[in-house]
Amino acid sequence: MKKSILLLFSVLLLVSCGSINVSTDYDTSVDFNKYKTFGFYKPEIDKAKISDLDKKRILRAVETELKAKGLTLSNNPDLLVSIFTKARNQVNVNQNNFGYGFGWGWNPYWGGRMNNNVNVTQHTEGTLFIDFIDKEKKELIWQGVGTGALRNESRKKKEERVNLFVKEIVSKFPPGIENK
Repeated sequence: MKKSILLLFSVLLLVSCGSINVSTDYDTSVDFNKYKTFGFYKPEIDKAKISDLDKKRILRAVETELKAKGLTLSNNPDLLVSIFTKARNQVNVNQNNFGYGFGWGWNPYWGGRMNNNVNVTQHTEGTLFIDFIDKEKKELIWQGVGTGALRNESRKKKEERVNLFVKEIVSKFPPGIENK
């Protein structure tokens, strides 16, 4: 019984670390169907505190997702795309108490046992903000935010994780359209 509970807990922990929580916000007065072209807003992207290689990964993933939605990359875009990132260390402390006993208190002669397991895990939680700005009005019209665990992985796995983050966020654009 104890082993099955620990196994279940471990599986739930691994699944939760792999998930990405996404939220969006947008201007309800905007007609998103009018946007046909996009470009990247370099001054804001340059401020993102991540490596240039990670910026390139994110921008390539955004470009791929927006092209899949029918938008075209342009030097004179309707829509500007910007990114922002945050990271913070998360520490999780879980205490598992398993035990049995008899009577009102603890008496070593009556029998009884108590196991107290403390499990401490640490990971980095990353947040990626993707902003869509109306170029003409210079106003933020849509923002997607994805938060999930970041892992110290190989280049290939890192690229897959970035692609997953971006896909999950951009799948919510434009508002009211479900994933394709």
